[in-house]
Amino acid sequence: MRQRHIVPALIVLLTSSLAQGAETLTTANMPSHERPMATERADEQQARDWGLNVDEWTRYRDLMQGPLGVYSPNLDPLTALGIEARSDQERHRYAELQVQAEAHRVEKLLAYQRAYDDAWQRLHADIPRVILPDAGPAFSPVAPAANGRLAVFVQDACPACDQAALRLQAAGMEFDIYVVDNRADDARIRAWAQRIGIDPAKVRSGQITLNHDSGRWLSLGLPGDLPAVVRQMNGQWQRQP
Repeated sequence: MRQRHIVPALIVLLTSSLAQGAETLTTANMPSHERPMATERADEQQARDWGLNVDEWTRYRDLMQGPLGVYSPNLDPLTALGIEARSDQERHRYAELQVQAEAHRVEKLLAYQRAYDDAWQRLHADIPRVILPDAGPAFSPVAPAANGRLAVFVQDACPACDQAALRLQAAGMEFDIYVVDNRADDARIRAWAQRIGIDPAKVRSGQITLNHDSGRWLSLGLPGDLPAVVRQMNGQWQRQP
């Protein structure tokens, strides 16, 4: 009598285990064409955000699972697909998409920077943003000056940039320095200015100002490398000799 009760119980347990195993198989090992609709919609949205189709987005994810993702784990989709392009046509397509995306990003960055600068001037006009420790209050303009002042775009670890700034300082010129790729770090600008010998008294008087570039150099669209000494003339920014 006892055996007749044990056998059905074992059958129930085995049936339950098989059912759970089947459920695990259908969810964890589901073919890509049977993935949940929510996942497919998320892929479509991310692909659209980069101007890609779903197949391109899938290829990007596959590439990042291989050596490319190991060497460069933070690559954006357009760069990754461009590097691994399978034809000149693909390479040109991704390059154009990236230029468009970067221009759009800079446009949004500058729009926000203008809003931020405006808010700063309204709320804390008496507080400078980037000054030398012993320079006292100094004015940091919200954009390259349109009143004929020179704008000097420089970057750190650039001897030619150091020489350009010091040459203008020695000549007694009034100019605004914009440090490119400084990661919005005030300390980096101060360290650069102190290292090359920018006169704190001239910063204090406003003869020289120190500013974050915040994408301004890119927005001017001027050719050539840094340093760049530019001035607005007849409504257009032009490099100066």
